Amino acid sequence: MNSKRQNKIAIGALYGIAGLVVLILLALLGYILASGVPQLSWHFLTAPAKAFLKGGGVGVQLFNSFYLLILAMAISFPIALGAAIYLYEYARDNWVTTTIRTAIEILSSLPSVVVGLFGFLFFVVKLRLGFSILSGAFALTFFNLPLLTRSIEDSLRTINLEQREGGLALGLSRWETVTRVILPAAVPSILTGVILSAGRVFGEAAALIYTAGQSAPALNFADWNPFNISSPLNPMRPAETLAVHIWKINSEGIMPDAKAISSGSSAVLIIAILLFNFTARYVGKRLYKRLTSA
Repeated sequence: MNSKRQNKIAIGALYGIAGLVVLILLALLGYILASGVPQLSWHFLTAPAKAFLKGGGVGVQLFNSFYLLILAMAISFPIALGAAIYLYEYARDNWVTTTIRTAIEILSSLPSVVVGLFGFLFFVVKLRLGFSILSGAFALTFFNLPLLTRSIEDSLRTINLEQREGGLALGLSRWETVTRVILPAAVPSILTGVILSAGRVFGEAAALIYTAGQSAPALNFADWNPFNISSPLNPMRPAETLAVHIWKINSEGIMPDAKAISSGSSAVLIIAILLFNFTARYVGKRLYKRLTSA
């Protein structure tokens, strides 16, 4: 067998494997959307869940998912940004940075259920935060921090060294060069990484079972005082998210229409994650064109 034929066989095998992966993904998405989209309605997206009756919705769980996502990103993004700037712009290549990067790699490889158990022991029990949105947000911060740090560091790595040297040649300090030259140029890729990590956090369930809880108490959406227990903004209340809700109704099986609710919830979750991914690509391209148009 000559080299050209071997090359064609190898290319055909690679295309076949890639096509098989795409077909499996499309089949999975198609099945979830085909079974879940017919269940969607305004009532389903806004009504509270019902444990023993038909006709419940996922309004509270959907709100909890977005609220937890916002809190987790508000906590993790500044820490990840500072860590990435330090590691790439300031830290020397020595045993300290090697240890930090190794710790980040280890933390990113931990199963989410381990992060959830750590959050339960530390935030729920030790710090006495209880099953609450705040405990869930802290657990999601540990879950999201390694990925977000590496994503921002990779974004900083894409900026040419000449831009740093140009900023220093103009008399800017290193901090001014980072904040006025490097970060604006890296904004598109940083934002893309943030949105993609937000989609990963939005679909997380295992870490929240042990921290945010598996119950969704009745909320008064007319009360926006975060100190009231019935307020949607209260960070100390337990909060069942959409992903946890899917796991719960399938494991308990007490809902008369559990299959319909599970299918509709799965479709909402998939659509939200797809929107996160498509939004990341669209915003990243638009920002890149706008910032490099000159």
